[in-house]
Amino acid sequence: MSEIRTAVIGVGYLGKFHAQKYSELKNSKLLAVVDKNFESAQKVATDVGCEACTDYHDLLGKVDAVSIVVPTDLHYEIAADFLQHKAHVLVEKPITTTIEQANQLIELAKSNDRILQVGHLERFNPAILAIEQQISETRFIESHRLAPYNPRGTEVSVILDLMIHDIDIILDIVDSEVKKIDASGTPVLSNDIDIANARIVFRNGCVANVTASRVSNKTDRKMRIFQNDAYLSVDFQNRELATYKKGDGEMYPGVPNIDIQKDTFDKSDALKAEIDHFLYCIETKSTPKITGQDAKRALQTAIQISELLA
Repeated sequence: MSEIRTAVIGVGYLGKFHAQKYSELKNSKLLAVVDKNFESAQKVATDVGCEACTDYHDLLGKVDAVSIVVPTDLHYEIAADFLQHKAHVLVEKPITTTIEQANQLIELAKSNDRILQVGHLERFNPAILAIEQQISETRFIESHRLAPYNPRGTEVSVILDLMIHDIDIILDIVDSEVKKIDASGTPVLSNDIDIANARIVFRNGCVANVTASRVSNKTDRKMRIFQNDAYLSVDFQNRELATYKKGDGEMYPGVPNIDIQKDTFDKSDALKAEIDHFLYCIETKSTPKITGQDAKRALQTAIQISELLA
């Protein structure tokens, strides 16, 4: 396939990085960036060498693929327009604000034979990629995703802002239907939930205890996965993976030794990897790592938790 004609819709804090990655990738020809704020669009366009626009409608039918990096309540309308005009879509998480909208985007992508990928970026963290071959019969998961307060992203609760990252990963790891959810949380600095905890019980017996906060005094992103034969500890922020498994010999009579392996992964560009994967799926007609169905499942669980805290 020749160069893929691309564009980025929304070039705020995260969108400008999307534009940079598209401008760097060889199989992408970045045609334009779009933002309602023309000065913002012009600045990014000048930096990456493309056109600046204020209305995404000007690009309908003129590009092959887009990243949509706008507030969540605009995801559906913009993604639907581009899918209907035969463009492949990478939309930031959460996929939409409602399950009905998510279903409609999934159907639009299918009926127009387009790729719909959702930006659950943590799936491209090298520490998570490293555990994919080690997951087996997971019994208990504990995750903490803590961050200092930042006004950016507070148009949604901490569940849809931060916790949904871990919900997506956990649902992918466990691969079982959710049986029951208990949750607690409260607003602190915003008008929506700023700190929350959820206990998710799956039909296969696995339990996940998930905590997210955007009012912490430090950043901490960790997940601990307990299996019948191993314990895996993932540090997303520092790209570290510690694996604890039963070894040969005994530390006490009848109690096996524990073999410990610790791996630290080189700093990588997860966003560039995500966009490169998106373009690869377009070229090869492959299924993306995070499909619309995956994102809908994460959204549905996040909505359940949010409703418990309403």
